[in-house]
Amino acid sequence: MIKIGITGGIGSGKTVVCSLIEKMGYPVFNADEESKQLCNTYEPLKQKLISSFGNIYTPQGELNKPFFASIIFNNPEKLALANSIIHPELIHYFEKWADNQKSKLVFIESAILLESIFVSAIDNIVCVTAPENVRIERVMQQRNIPSKNIRERIKNQLSEAEQIRKADFLIDNGGKKLVIPQIEIMLEKLNALN
Repeated sequence: MIKIGITGGIGSGKTVVCSLIEKMGYPVFNADEESKQLCNTYEPLKQKLISSFGNIYTPQGELNKPFFASIIFNNPEKLALANSIIHPELIHYFEKWADNQKSKLVFIESAILLESIFVSAIDNIVCVTAPENVRIERVMQQRNIPSKNIRERIKNQLSEAEQIRKADFLIDNGGKKLVIPQIEIMLEKLNALN
């Protein structure tokens, strides 16, 4: 089995690429979604987060994501602390998930793949790219987040140039190239490695 990480900056279109890969029959683990799920349901993780950050949960017991984001995204030390608590649990969950897949190729989608311990659990890296102005416009339209907040998140992510340098495969999702043929070429090369 080959484990492939898919990364890219906010608004690059990782999720679109991953949904196309899933439609082509390959399993994809969405680190963001699974992280939210774990933070909401896994009691030992919830307790670690509460002891480190105070009450960041709603009365219903769900992570208050906007409040938590306001704490960690403007403070590199707190962001690193949050990642050091969440990522080991998430990587353990990913490994169990991967072991249950029948496919020879499994994918994990993560915006911060290269900055996290996930990089140690994967064999190849795919970087989805798009110009920054395109990414900001996409996020503003899709999530109704002000451009200032998007730029703050971009500052907290590894630069696209650095992501490209570390990637084994690139998918250009800037709007000038067809994405599906790029994915098909990547899958063909990855399947040849098996």
